[in-house]
Amino acid sequence: VQLQASGGGLVQAGGSLRLSCRASTRTFSRYTMGWFRQAPGKEREFVAAYKWNDGSTHYADSVKGRFTISRDNARNTVYLQMNNLKPGDTAVYYCAADSSLTSSRIRYGSDYDFWGQGTLVTVSS
Repeated sequence: VQLQASGGGLVQAGGSLRLSCRASTRTFSRYTMGWFRQAPGKEREFVAAYKWNDGSTHYADSVKGRFTISRDNARNTVYLQMNNLKPGDTAVYYCAADSSLTSSRIRYGSDYDFWGQGTLVTVSS
């Protein structure tokens, strides 16, 4: 599975961006999709995920209420709508996919089999 992330850019604090991640698989609907981010000098961290089998969504506490993950299976695409962005959201954002994650593992990047190339989000104060 190849993943292509896009939509990053420079935005002022309080602004919004929507990231997209398109997958090259005919069975996209059977993949749990996740978003992770890595800020300069920091470890990669979980942002959000959308489980394929029960439709549940999961968020890091730091983005809950501001970010929304969604998916369009007809377009093989997962989205991350980011509102009320803060300078602390500045990072490279990566999408990831896996077909067999349980809810207890959905926040662990090491459990995802496929990764996109990342898209840079910069939030200015």
